[in-house]
Amino acid sequence: MAEVSKQSVWRSYRFPVILLLSIIIGSVLGLILGKKATVLQPLGDIFLNLMFTIVVPLVLITVTSAVASMANLRRLGKILGTMLAVFIITGLIAAIITTIVVVIYPPAKGVKLELPQAEQIQPLKTADQIVKAFTVNDFQALLSRRSMMPLIVFSILLGLSISLLKEKAEPVVKLLNILSEAMIKMVSIIMYYAPIGLGAYFAALVGDFGPQLLGAYGRAMLVYYPLSIAYFFIAFAIYSYFAAGKEGTKKFFKVIFEPAITALATQSSLATLPVNLKAAKRLGVPKDVREIVLPVGATMHMDGSCISAILKISFLFGIFGMPFSGIGTFVTAFFVAVLSGVVMSGVPGGGLIGEMLIVSLYGFPPEAFPIIAMIGYLVDPPATMVNATGDTVAAMMVTRLLEGKDWMKKKLTEAEAE
Repeated sequence: MAEVSKQSVWRSYRFPVILLLSIIIGSVLGLILGKKATVLQPLGDIFLNLMFTIVVPLVLITVTSAVASMANLRRLGKILGTMLAVFIITGLIAAIITTIVVVIYPPAKGVKLELPQAEQIQPLKTADQIVKAFTVNDFQALLSRRSMMPLIVFSILLGLSISLLKEKAEPVVKLLNILSEAMIKMVSIIMYYAPIGLGAYFAALVGDFGPQLLGAYGRAMLVYYPLSIAYFFIAFAIYSYFAAGKEGTKKFFKVIFEPAITALATQSSLATLPVNLKAAKRLGVPKDVREIVLPVGATMHMDGSCISAILKISFLFGIFGMPFSGIGTFVTAFFVAVLSGVVMSGVPGGGLIGEMLIVSLYGFPPEAFPIIAMIGYLVDPPATMVNATGDTVAAMMVTRLLEGKDWMKKKLTEAEAE
């Protein structure tokens, strides 16, 4: 019995362990070889390119298929409404926790930087950004990973239109379901190359840049890294317990390390999406829920980014000698954190949009932008890990609110019956 249990544990954690070992080996190679390790960069780029290439058709097909397959359109409205509520509430919780931490341990305490005279800057045109975040002005612009939210909106509308055709659309719905399964299978094939790709990627990254945690940024990292790790284990344990009790927490941590390591390595919620979909399926999250919540969550649900937004705001307040205190300051910070989390893209470097939003909305001088951009770069791996894995637990909570607290047991029973 113990032998079977050990085999089961190994099967569950085998691939994440292999991924982690490949990253460690790659990092050590980077340290040993230095700049020479960049010769391995193409091997890592191949993996990233494969993951990014599959993301657009994966989202288009899975979201359209999920919506088109819904016989009950009322359920679609419930999924979207519940999902949005979960995203906002968890984002606020992350922002509030971070605010408490940075008040107790200010990230910019004792930092003195010589900054040039601040210039008057134009306020950010938030309305224009919202329009661009959700729509594009040409169909071909949809077929880009930089237009994920417009693609999701289009996929939902296309799926809704197909669903409204009812019996006439049955052949199309069947085709979409087959294509959706084929895309997931393709992801499994690509993931066989992941250990080589991620190992090479980290070797080149470490060899090129080396350790970057210096000076003032070191203190900020001392806040962010432990906080994001604590949030991953404590907050997600609570969320998964709310979603499905002890069994939910146990199963969540059994399947989540593969997406977590993929997110940590690729620094992209979108690149992690295929692995996340597989994890949610293993958890028993219904097809319609996981194929709507996870793609939308990859661009709209970013607890890690909410944490980093508060860190950046408090860091700038400290550098410019402004007190980060008071209800008004905190409420504004919460709003900016959640807003910046919503408008950020799910690709590496997408945090620059949120950083521009912070600088502009608070009226900081342009010199503030590169200061927090560096923080954004340093916190990107754990932030993406929290962002991406948070989508999976969010899908569990949406299922709990839609189907009741025993949804996981029902799904397991169904699986056994099959």
